[in-house]
Formats: sequence, C-alpha cells, structure tokens
Amino acid sequence: MSSTTCIQRTYDHRLRELIRSTGDVKHATARGVPRSTARGWRTSPRAEVVTVDVADRDTVKLQQELLTLRRRLERLIALLRLVILLWKFSGFSLASLRIPDRARKLTLLRAIDRSHVVLPLRAVLRVLRLSHSRYHAWKREEACGLDDVPSCPRSCPQQLTAAECKTILERVTSDEYRHVPTGTQARLAHRLGKVFAYPTTWYRLVRRFHWRRPRKRVHPFRPKVGIRASRPNEIWHFDTTLIRLPDGSRAYLHAVIDNFSRRILAWKVLATFDPSATAELLLNKA
Repeated sequence: MSSTTCIQRTYDHRLRELIRSTGDVKHATARGVPRSTARGWRTSPRAEVVTVDVADRDTVKLQQELLTLRRRLERLIALLRLVILLWKFSGFSLASLRIPDRARKLTLLRAIDRSHVVLPLRAVLRVLRLSHSRYHAWKREEACGLDDVPSCPRSCPQQLTAAECKTILERVTSDEYRHVPTGTQARLAHRLGKVFAYPTTWYRLVRRFHWRRPRKRVHPFRPKVGIRASRPNEIWHFDTTLIRLPDGSRAYLHAVIDNFSRRILAWKVLATFDPSATAELLLNKA
C-alpha cells in the first residue's frame, strides 16, 4: 500500500502582514494562496518574526549607509595604526605593570569581554600584551580589601615583582659579573638590598627563561689536529699496550712507532710493565 506525502507550503511573513493590515485577500489569491488560508490571515494575531533590519530597507538607503560605514572604518583604521605605533615606541606592556585596584581590573575585564565578542581572545590579549595566565587569574580572583599593595598577601606573599625579575636578568646576563657564580650573585644581591630571593629561585628563573650567562674563553682552543711529521724518522712515538690472555694472565706490548708512516719500528712483549724495556728498544733502534 503506497503512502502519499503532503508537502506543506510556506509563505512570506510580509505577505501575511499585508493581508492582515489591509483585509484584502486578492493580493494573496493572485499569487496562488488558497482563499481559506488568506481569510485566516485576516483574523490571526501578529506573529513574532526574527529578521534583520537591513532586509526592510531599499537599495538607496543601504548604499548611503555603506558609504558612511566606509568613511568611519577608514578613520578607525587610521587611529588604530597611530595607537599601535605609539604603544610600540613607548614599550607599554601590562606584563610589567601592576594594577592593585580591583575596580580598574574589573573595568579592564569588561572591556576585554566586550572586545571578545568581535575579536578572538588571543588577539585581544596580544594587543594589550597581557598573558593568558594573568587574565584567567584576574577572572578567578576574589575581592580583596587591600588597595595599597601590588598583590594580595593571601594568594602569593613571596612573589617576585617585575622589577626584581629584571634585576636578576641584568645581573645574570651582565658581562661585569660573568666570573661570579649564580649562587654567589644571589647572596651578593641580598647583601646589597637589590633582590631578596634564595639562590634556588635564581636557578629556577635561569632554567625557565633560558637565560645565557656570558662566557669568554681565557685559554686557547685545543688543536683538532695532532702532531704531524713531514718526513720519516722525524718523530717517534712510544706506546705500551696491555693484552689480557684467555687464561687470565697479562702481557705488555712495548712498541716504537714512526709518526710519518705509522709503521712499528721495534716491539717487545713482556710479562710485566717495565719502562726500561722501552728505553732498551730505543737504544737498539738508534
């Protein structure tokens, strides 16, 4: 038994609104709408329709708005270029700036949330030069009544400031203190009142940020090529090789080698290590 499928037709909401406001069903029947359906539109309540406001405008108004938005966009791009250049030249960065006031943080977070609707969060934080970890820490931060300190003592009382980290970087990478070990530098900075941090904190920062200490070689470089003779019998080498036999005994091979040809000029095998054997080989060879 075959089943028939009934296809339900849909109509534009503006046509329904026209029939309901005028009461004339001829506008609908002339376009193929059944008369019963058009009569139902006259008495039906107005339906809520979600649409775009530009859909109801004509071409001339849309063109005028397009030109206005283009001029506004050009001005905004010019201002944005100037602001970005000013930030680059001034070196402004939120990474080295403390904002102890909770109200200012909330204002900045609200501005980031509004910008996040249009731009990705990564792009917004890159423009502000604010790290992701610090942004999310501000989002999780509880209200603190202390406004005169850079950080709340309940969260991280021993955290180093940006100025202290910069001082550690300057002393670690300074050419003046390259001969001073890192642990000694930490104690010296503590004694001078520069940075109050343990040497382990210095080592941790050096490993974390991959800071390289300046090194200047005092001694000359080792030669890569050894002694080379220019003719036979110019330079001889003496060598004693230990040979372990299968029965556990040892044998010592004393040899005299020519540096130029690498030939063994004289050799002798003994059961003990005897330097006089090498001297005897030299005397016999000479």
